[in-house]
Amino acid sequence: MIMELFNLNKKKADFIKIKVEKLVDWNEPNGDGCVVSDKITKEGFKVGYMYREKPEEGRPDSGWRFLAGNEDEEYMNDSNNHHIFAVNTICNYDKDIIPYIKAKIGSVYIRVDGNSFGIDDGSKPIFLDRQNR
Repeated sequence: MIMELFNLNKKKADFIKIKVEKLVDWNEPNGDGCVVSDKITKEGFKVGYMYREKPEEGRPDSGWRFLAGNEDEEYMNDSNNHHIFAVNTICNYDKDIIPYIKAKIGSVYIRVDGNSFGIDDGSKPIFLDRQNR
């Protein structure tokens, strides 16, 4: 039990420390949770790939999923590599996503350069970039 608590606290301590300011108002009925890759919150990548799916019922889920864009299937299949955050918190990790967060369910975007996104139609590679910290 003590080792489990130690590992949980260590896991939480691995997140990049940021100052969280209120950047967006999220008042959608299902909640403001989103799934985020540790590549963003622990390794310092910007959001490179983001999509919004139908929120999970009964959970505070916005439907947003944020990835750096260099995660492979094995990485994503390990639930220790992604966590739930509030949408506003991820906007503080990467302010470039703010213009897109009110997009409708089914929206899919990729980063196309240092600070903008385009609709992902499968024709362009994801532009990988690091957060400025």
